Amino acid sequence: MSTLTRREWLKVAAVTPAALALPQFACAAPSADDIKPVLDKALAFFKTAQKDGGNFETDPRAGEPGLTALIAAALIKNGVPGDNPVVSKALKFLETKVQKDGGVYDRGLSNYMTCLALMTFKEANSGGKYDKTIEAATKYVKSLQYVDGLKEDHPTFGGAGYDKPNAKGRPDMSNTHFMVEALLAAGVSKDDPSITRALTYISRSQNLESEFNKLPYAKKAGAADKGGFVYNLSDADNPKSPKITAEGGLRSEGGMTYAGLKSFLYAGVAKDDVRVKAAVAWVRAHYSVTENPGQKDSGLYYYYHTFAKAMDALGEDPFVDAKGVKHDWRQELFDELKKKQKDNGSWQNSNPAFAEGMPTLATAFAILSIGYCKKK
Repeated sequence: MSTLTRREWLKVAAVTPAALALPQFACAAPSADDIKPVLDKALAFFKTAQKDGGNFETDPRAGEPGLTALIAAALIKNGVPGDNPVVSKALKFLETKVQKDGGVYDRGLSNYMTCLALMTFKEANSGGKYDKTIEAATKYVKSLQYVDGLKEDHPTFGGAGYDKPNAKGRPDMSNTHFMVEALLAAGVSKDDPSITRALTYISRSQNLESEFNKLPYAKKAGAADKGGFVYNLSDADNPKSPKITAEGGLRSEGGMTYAGLKSFLYAGVAKDDVRVKAAVAWVRAHYSVTENPGQKDSGLYYYYHTFAKAMDALGEDPFVDAKGVKHDWRQELFDELKKKQKDNGSWQNSNPAFAEGMPTLATAFAILSIGYCKKK
C-alpha cells in the first residue's frame, strides 16, 4: 500500500477525531519552501514594474507614494532585506516624499499615505536610521484625527479620513484602522489618547447595539450583519446608499470587519469583550478565502490583507466556522493566493474597484497577506 502524502493525511485527519488529537498535525500552514517560489515570482514582477525613481506607478489612482510604501513593507515582511535593489530604491523614493510637517505624501491622501509609509519605515528601521522620520510622522498622523471641536458622543469623534479634518471630508473605518496600526507599530502606547479615541470611532462602526455604539443604524442590524463592521457611518443618513439593508441598517463588509477585529486585538481589547466576541461570531458565519463577504470580488485583495492580519492576531489555529468546520486558514489563504498568481508573478482583480485592476496594488496586498500565512 502506498504511503499517504502529508496533504492526503490531513484530508483524512479532518474527518478523524482521533487524528485531530495529534498536535504535530493539528494545523497546516505553508512552509518557507512553499512560499519562496511564489515570493520570488512576485519580486521579479516588482523589479520589472519599478520606475527609475523607485516608485511603481505614475497614475494618480494608484496612490503614490502609498503604493510604494505598501510594496516595500510587504517585501520586508516576507524577509526580503532592505539592501535588495527593489526595496532600497523604494525606500529612497519614500524618503523624497517626507514633508516638512512630518507627513509622507505627495498630492493628497496624506493620512493614508503617511500611515503606510510609517509602517514601512518602522519595518526598515535598521540601526535607528528612520527614528526621527518615524517620530515626526507619528506626530503628524495624530494631528489628523477628528477630535478638535467635537464632543465624545459625536459620531465622527476619534476617526480618521484621507486627509486633515475639513468640512468636505469625513472619517471612515479604512483610514482609521490604518491609523491605529501605524501608530501602534511606531511604538505609541495602547493607552495613548489617540488610540482610545480611535477605538471609540471603530466601536461605532460595528453593527452592534451596545454601550459602545448607540447610533440608530446599529439598532437595525439584521442577523446577517450583526457584529460586522461598516465602512462609512454617513451612509446611514443617505437613503440612496447601496449600503442600506432591507432592515434599514447598514451592510457589514468583510474587509472592514477584519479591520475592526484587528484593531481591537492590536490595541489590547480582550477576546471576551462583547465587541470582539460579536466580530468573531460574524467572521465564523461568513468565513471565506474566495470572496470579500458583503462585497464579493470588490476589494478582494484588500480583504485578504485585513483577513490575514486579524486571523493571525486572533491566534485560533485551526479556525472553526459557524457550522463547526475547521479551517487551516493559513494554508487555505496561501493556496487561494497561489492559485490566483499570474505567470509573470503578479496578481490582478478582474473587478477594477478600488484600483485593484492595477497589478502593482493587487500584488502588494497579496504578498502582504502571504506574510501572515507562515505559522509562527
